[in-house]
Amino acid sequence: MKLTSCLERALGDVYLLKGNDCPFLLRDLLASEQLADVFGQSVMNVLRVFIGSPHGLNLRNVLWHGFASPQEIPAKYCAMLLFLTAGLGQLLQTYLLQTKGVLVHRPYVIFISLEELDAFPDLNNETLSIAEEIIKLSSFILKTMLPFWFAALTAFRQSRYADSVILLLPQLEVGFRLLFTTANKCPNRLLTAESSTFYTTFDEMLAKHLDNEEINQLPVVLEEPAMESDFLWDFLNHQDGPRIRDRLSHGEINLETFPREVANQIIGFAITILCRFSDEDMYSFKEHMVLKPLMSCASCYQSRFHPISRLKKQVLECMKSVHLWPELPTVPEEQVEKIKGLEGNAEANTLILMISEMISQLQHYLPQNCCSSDDPINSVLTERLLVELCDTRICTLYSPRPVLEVVVVLRKISAQCHQVSRQVIAGAGLRYTQWVSKTLRSRQRHNYRRMLNSIKFLSPVLRLVLLLITLELLSVHSVCKKNPFDYQEYLKFLKSVLQYTENLVTYTSPDKNKWDETVELTKKTLIRIKKISDRKLLLMNLAM
Repeated sequence: MKLTSCLERALGDVYLLKGNDCPFLLRDLLASEQLADVFGQSVMNVLRVFIGSPHGLNLRNVLWHGFASPQEIPAKYCAMLLFLTAGLGQLLQTYLLQTKGVLVHRPYVIFISLEELDAFPDLNNETLSIAEEIIKLSSFILKTMLPFWFAALTAFRQSRYADSVILLLPQLEVGFRLLFTTANKCPNRLLTAESSTFYTTFDEMLAKHLDNEEINQLPVVLEEPAMESDFLWDFLNHQDGPRIRDRLSHGEINLETFPREVANQIIGFAITILCRFSDEDMYSFKEHMVLKPLMSCASCYQSRFHPISRLKKQVLECMKSVHLWPELPTVPEEQVEKIKGLEGNAEANTLILMISEMISQLQHYLPQNCCSSDDPINSVLTERLLVELCDTRICTLYSPRPVLEVVVVLRKISAQCHQVSRQVIAGAGLRYTQWVSKTLRSRQRHNYRRMLNSIKFLSPVLRLVLLLITLELLSVHSVCKKNPFDYQEYLKFLKSVLQYTENLVTYTSPDKNKWDETVELTKKTLIRIKKISDRKLLLMNLAM
C-alpha cells in the first residue's frame, strides 16, 4: 500500500517534468505516453498489470479498499514491486542524464490547525490494551482481517502513525461494508472486487441513495445523530477537512512525519465503533472507566468540516475580530474636531440608529430560550448571542443542493466582513501611529477623520450582517420549501448583501480609502435588508 502511494506521487512528479500542467491519478499516469517515453512501454505495461488496471491484479485498489486479507497477497508481489520501483529510479536517472533535466518533487501536504481534529482524548497504553481485547470479540470485524487490526495498534504503540492509519482505514471500510450490505440486503457485495462490478466503497456507503436510486439504509442503522457518518465525512470527504484517505493513498503526505494527533483520532473513532457494534457479552468492556470518555466524545460529536460548520466558525472568528475595534488606538475627539472642512457625525448617528432598530427587529427570529439584548449595539452581548446561536445543532448530513448554494453565498459574505475588519484594524493602527508622529499630510488627516467617523457605524453594521447570516443559517433548510421563483429572489437578496460587503472591502482598502462612500452604500443596503425583514415579520405574524 505504501509502495503504490509513493509510486503514484513519484510518477506524478515525472509527469510534471514532461511539461504537463497537472498529474492525473495513477491509472491515468500509467496510460501516459509521456511516461512511457521515460521508462519504456514494457515497464508501464507491467505496472498496469500489477497496480493500475481493474483487468489486472489491481493491487492498489484491492488493498486500499480492504478487499484482501493478509493471506491473500503473496510476498512475491511485494518483492516484484520493490525491485520494479528500484528499476524505475535507475531508468529515470539515465533519462535525466540524457536530457539534462532536473526532477523537482512537489511539497507534501502539511496538516495545520490540528486542534480542529481533536475529537477524542489521547490514547494511553491501558486504552490500547482494552482495545486489543475488544478486537477479538467485536462483530464489526471479519475474522480474516484480525491481523490488520492488531498490526495497526502495534504500529501506533511504536510511533509509526502513518502505518497505523494506512492499516486501519481499509479495515474500517470493510466493517462499514459489512453493515452496509446487511442493512441494504445485498450480501453478495461484501467481498466483490471484480473488474466487471463497481466496488462497494466508502463513497457509496456514505451516500444518501444506492445506485438503483433506493434509499441507503445504513444511516438508519447508525441512527440519528449519525456520529459515524459525520466523522467519516469530516476526516475523509469534506473539502475543508484533512481528507486523510485520499492524501495517504495518493502519496500527498510525508509518511515519516505523519502526526500522532491524526492517528489518535482514527483509532479513537475505531474503538467507539467496535464497542457500539458488538455482542452483549462485551458489556463489561463498554462500561470500563477508561472507555467512557471515548464514548462520551462520540455521542456529542458534530461535523467540523461541513460547509455549515465552517460558516459557524467563520462567523465567530469575524465577530472576535470586530470585537477588537473598541480597543483600537484613536486620537482624542477634541483633536480630530479641529480639522476644518468636515461635516459632523449626523449621518453616522442616523445609520447607528437604523442598525439598532434592525437588530432589535431581527430578535423576533431568535429561537426560543435564546438570549436577547436590550442594547442591540452592545458588541459583548452580540458576540454572546452569536456564540449561543452557533451552538445550535443544524443537520449537515445529505444537505440538498439549494442549502449548499445558500451556504456558499453566506460564507462569502462572512469572509468579506472579516476582510473589512482586518483592513479597518490595520488602517486605524497605521494612521494613529502616523498622527502621533505627525507624518500625516493635510489630505491624509482629513481621510483619517473620515475613517474614524465611518468606524462608528461600520462596527454595528458588521455585527448586523453577522447576525443576519447566522439567523439565515439556522433556517437554511427551509429554502427547500420555497418555489423556484421565491428561491431565486432569496438568492438575489443574499447576493446583493454579498455585493455590499465586497464593495466595503474595496472602499476600506488601503489603496482606496473611500470612507465617505461607505455611508451612502450602507444606507442603501440597510433599506434593502429592512424591507426583506419587514416582509418576513409580516408573514410570521400572519401565520400566528
